[in-house]
Amino acid sequence: MTEQPTSHEGRQPLVARPQERTRPRADSAGSPAVPSPAVSSAVPTPNGPPADMQDLAATTRREGDRLRFTGAATRRIARGIDLDEIVLGLCRATVPTFSDAILVFLRDPLPVGDERPVAPFVLRLRRTDRLRLAEDSGDFSTSALLAGVTGASASPSIDPHTDLTPASELCEVRPGGALSEVLRGVRPVFGDSAAARAALPELLGADRTVPNGHRAILAPLRGRRRVIGAAVFVRRPDRPAFEPNDLLVAAQLATHTALGIDKAVLYGREAYIADELQRTMLPDSLPQPTGVRLASRYLPAAETARVGGDWYDAIPLPGSRVALVVGDVMGHSMTSAAIMGQLRTTAQTLAGLDLPPQEVLHHLDEQAQRLGTDRMATCMYAVYDPVSHRITIANAGHPPPVLLHLGGRAEVLRVPPGAPIGVGGVDFEAVELDAPAGATLLLYTDGLVESRLRDVWTGIEQLRERLAATAQLTGPDHSPPLEALCDDVLDMLGPGDRDDDIALLAARFDGIAPSDVAYWFLEPEDAAPGRARRLARRALSRWGLEELSDAVELLVSEVVTNAVRYAERPVTLRLLRTDVLRCEVGDDSPQLPRQRRARDTDEGGRGLFLVNRLARRWGATRLSSGKVVWFELPTRA
Repeated sequence: MTEQPTSHEGRQPLVARPQERTRPRADSAGSPAVPSPAVSSAVPTPNGPPADMQDLAATTRREGDRLRFTGAATRRIARGIDLDEIVLGLCRATVPTFSDAILVFLRDPLPVGDERPVAPFVLRLRRTDRLRLAEDSGDFSTSALLAGVTGASASPSIDPHTDLTPASELCEVRPGGALSEVLRGVRPVFGDSAAARAALPELLGADRTVPNGHRAILAPLRGRRRVIGAAVFVRRPDRPAFEPNDLLVAAQLATHTALGIDKAVLYGREAYIADELQRTMLPDSLPQPTGVRLASRYLPAAETARVGGDWYDAIPLPGSRVALVVGDVMGHSMTSAAIMGQLRTTAQTLAGLDLPPQEVLHHLDEQAQRLGTDRMATCMYAVYDPVSHRITIANAGHPPPVLLHLGGRAEVLRVPPGAPIGVGGVDFEAVELDAPAGATLLLYTDGLVESRLRDVWTGIEQLRERLAATAQLTGPDHSPPLEALCDDVLDMLGPGDRDDDIALLAARFDGIAPSDVAYWFLEPEDAAPGRARRLARRALSRWGLEELSDAVELLVSEVVTNAVRYAERPVTLRLLRTDVLRCEVGDDSPQLPRQRRARDTDEGGRGLFLVNRLARRWGATRLSSGKVVWFELPTRA
């Protein structure tokens, strides 16, 4: 044996076992000689450094490439927000860099958070990606790869130009089966291992196999609490086989993907809750009150925060009036949305009592203080009367409304600003303004006119100019279409302008002409029902609605008789002719009438039964000074 030189003793730790790959030298007798590891490692190649140093450098490069690939792939997976983006990120990051094909299976249905998964354990093929090679003319299929097109396995030959289904759509994981054991183990395994050879046919289908050799990796996808799926990475036989370190790469990809899917499912549930909350807090549809047309818009600040504290509402009131409400709770959290819902419900209740606008804001202020010391909101509350063509507005720290006149002039209404709701100890003031027919009132929240790029008053002026410019397109004698007007207003927002939620409510004032209104006072006496019948008959004759006389006289007589029975002050009778005939009877008694079924021996109790049978709609509303009972009849058969 040749004695090992001392000059190489310090180098030996730098070489990772090169002697195992060095061919032994033969002596002059032909017998092999075992060389010294240090000496053999120092033999230079003709063209450069020692061969073992080259192997070490190549190994180092491969490991560096592996680390860089893993970092880039996990970053791409992490960029996804929803489920499809995360799965797509995994597929695009691994094909063709890491594998030629990938199959991703996910649990169906996916459990959310701490929910207990439903039984049985079913995996659904969520996505497959594959590499299309130029020599395959785009016809290379994942199924052909899985079936061993190259003949390297004993699997039956499949035409590579036939794009077959790469795997079964659904796979039920049998408890205690081979696939269940692999998924329970969590760690990725090679496709030619005993565990994978038993598990893959169960996952892919009985007629699908993977060629022998390190051409596949089966990686379970485990979320925070449980396995939620599996990924299969496949390489063609003409590529280098998977190495042991590739199992670590597959484990990293599977872990990041599973945790991202867990978060995406939770985010999807939160988005669903937010959508449901929005539909609950905001009106599904606007009413169609007489004498006014309505349109609305709501835009969240961002897709990730779908509900904020902005709201709008339109509430029909007695006397064909309508309350228009727009409010904004400070903040964008779910708490703000919940407070918005409580304030909106309170406003609807107060509107049902027919309180003046300033009183409604006062009670909303008290309600906000009961909800907490830091519960602040702004609100605009307006009541439109189509008969008098007037509107009464009260403001609680909200941006002023804009009125677009029929001729195209846009006017910012002068409404006392008031203090926000929740401040406490302040009075609110209401103003009464003209609401001419054909005019459009625009109520909005500050997200429409205020942003990081402009202050609120600059935004209001831009809104006024935008409305005036839109009105000029339709001419001085025609109002712009209401829905198109709302869309045009929102178009004034630039890409970076939407920093806040936006609620928009537009009201087109049509009004009711004086010639279509008949109004009387009736003394609470026995002769009142007869007089009411005669007055109603004359009004119907003047409007050319004699065919309704019998029904109207009968119903008016019944409602007026009930009002006279309890009233102490004069009873009001009003007929309105629009697309329907509406009759309203008011008195000073707060007790609402109640429909009941009269017995055969009863002398009364059938009035509301007749109203319910003959009228298209009817109702009763309690007022601060009494109540109003109304009914409607169609003017056309």
